[in-house]
Amino acid sequence: MSNQLPPDSNKKNLSEMQYYVTQKHGTEPPYSGRLLHNKRDGIYHCLVCDAPLFLSESKYDSGCGWPSFYEPVDPDAIRYLTDNSHGMERVEIRCGSCDAHLGHVFPDGPQPTGERYCVNSASMSFTDGQNGEQVDG
Repeated sequence: MSNQLPPDSNKKNLSEMQYYVTQKHGTEPPYSGRLLHNKRDGIYHCLVCDAPLFLSESKYDSGCGWPSFYEPVDPDAIRYLTDNSHGMERVEIRCGSCDAHLGHVFPDGPQPTGERYCVNSASMSFTDGQNGEQVDG
């Protein structure tokens, strides 16, 4: 069961891009995300509800222009939906806790999973594992 928020309940707390991505299923421009080049150890959370999504150990540079991961922190952290928009079939990924749009998953990632979770920086926050500093995407 989802803890989905009412459509405009959190609009005031999100930037225009964060709202567009998480609530309107948008995509930030490639290579523009604040968390794309982050190489620190820590955990990536849903920006909307703070649920843990990905560990830094699963992040890699896929060259696609968005943060990429090969697996979520927990199987239930992510919800998967078929996305037939833009004339193609893809698998949309959303936060398993609040249903915020995160990005898409593709079957062209590295081992051990062979999956590439292509995630908008604007849908996540990062908590540094050393000093606890939090950075919003």
